[in-house]
Amino acid sequence: MLGRTLRETLRINMKKEIPALMKPTFVWGRRHSVSVALKQGQITPTELCQRCLSLIKKTKFLNAYITVSEEVALKQAEESEKRYKKGHSLGDLDGIPIAVKDNFSTSGIETTCASNMLKGYVPPYNATVVQKLLDQGALLMGKTNLDEFAMGSGSTDGIFGPVKNPWSYSKQYREKRKQNSHSENEDSNWLITGGSSGGSAAAVSAFTCFAALGSDTGGSTRNPAAHCGVVGLKPSYGLVSRHGLIPLVNSMDVPGILTRCVDDAATVLGVLAGHDPKDSTTIQDPVKPFTLPSLTDVSKLCIGIPKEYLTPELSSEVQSLWSKAANLFESEGAKVTEVSLPHTSYSIVCYHVLCTSEVASNMARFDGLEYGHRCDSDVSTEAMYAATRREGFNDVVRGRILSGNFFLLKENYENYFVKAQKVRRLIANDFVNVFNSGVDVLLTPTTLSEAVPYTEFIKEDNRTRSAQDDIFTQAVNMAVCDQQLLTVAKWFEKQVQFPVIQLQELMDDCLSVFENEKLASVSLK
Repeated sequence: MLGRTLRETLRINMKKEIPALMKPTFVWGRRHSVSVALKQGQITPTELCQRCLSLIKKTKFLNAYITVSEEVALKQAEESEKRYKKGHSLGDLDGIPIAVKDNFSTSGIETTCASNMLKGYVPPYNATVVQKLLDQGALLMGKTNLDEFAMGSGSTDGIFGPVKNPWSYSKQYREKRKQNSHSENEDSNWLITGGSSGGSAAAVSAFTCFAALGSDTGGSTRNPAAHCGVVGLKPSYGLVSRHGLIPLVNSMDVPGILTRCVDDAATVLGVLAGHDPKDSTTIQDPVKPFTLPSLTDVSKLCIGIPKEYLTPELSSEVQSLWSKAANLFESEGAKVTEVSLPHTSYSIVCYHVLCTSEVASNMARFDGLEYGHRCDSDVSTEAMYAATRREGFNDVVRGRILSGNFFLLKENYENYFVKAQKVRRLIANDFVNVFNSGVDVLLTPTTLSEAVPYTEFIKEDNRTRSAQDDIFTQAVNMAVCDQQLLTVAKWFEKQVQFPVIQLQELMDDCLSVFENEKLASVSLK
């Protein structure tokens, strides 16, 4: 049943260069290596947790975390350590530090959605995906930053401030800037992480955790993964439970996975996937944990290149890397062919209508009565509603609510919402037709360009940026693609050997703690 249940949509990250692998500077960069070290007693969960907490504090300037759950994590590490000593490990994630985007409910830990509307809100329960990770012994390091209510593509519009891309402070980026003779102040010219799951992507990229949860409605996991140089996986709708994910667009929201390698993403997906009685949209078939086979022969694969994705706005660098990736497959014997997704040009407009309509409906629950922010006005119930929502939501959220309510007006419903649903079906059929034609994998960019400096990003408004940055990612959220891509992605990752971020000062600090000879064997694969 693997072919039917593993219905993930993975955008292979074309934002990274394709040179030989640089020497790793971090001995426990991947979850698999650390899991082996934990089982062999080379490191304890408490030591691992403390090291990640130290890195979180050291990288606080990145603003990746909204809440750091230090006491919770250390207590979980202590329990994990007891299990390892007894030989009763819960699995591959036992003792592994993780982070969770701050739009997933976490019992006893503040969940804000980076909004004044939910600031101070502490849920009484865990989201299903969070509970599944905790049941496997994972250590919750904290809640990560995002665009307010996950509406954005830069992680710049939350009330806690923008997230900074760890690559802005890497040795590679500094050398690149020197070569280009940039003289701008580094403190004001850092790169954006992408969004809206920028905090989770930055947390993984900066080695403060080994996996993180994001959410993906139109690209919010894959976009920041590309910009931060990590793996971003959007499971197909229904494969992973949405229960406890504060909704943005019910018909498109999917919990996303961010890790530093494809194998780790597959491990986390194996834990999270499956039916949830609390979410009626999840698949009914049981999903068993799995490991990815090592693909050695790609000659039987057919790789599709959507011609509509070759847009004038696509940067020359991304276009060049896209071609190199296609040539790599072709040189190894795979068939690379141009395909057509003819309704791509309508997808952004269609997505905007459907997204804002569902946003308007979902945001109606935040009225100041049951939970969340409530204004001090006592003039009337209507005045209290209006003041609460004006104070609680930022301009981006209010704008989407207004747009959605316009599309849902009686006189507009047929002309906008119903038509958008029909176009959505055409977009979904485009993907079905391509895969039915014999294509196994679609190879596309994730974003139009590399991560841009914050000062350049904010020159355009949120809506314009989102429309631009989601062009390659949002269409598939309106479709269902039953394709096994993780195995191909693992092969691609091995062939390309992506560079590892070099945060030398931070890494030296971490390595000093693990100088003993036993840990010398715990290295990146």
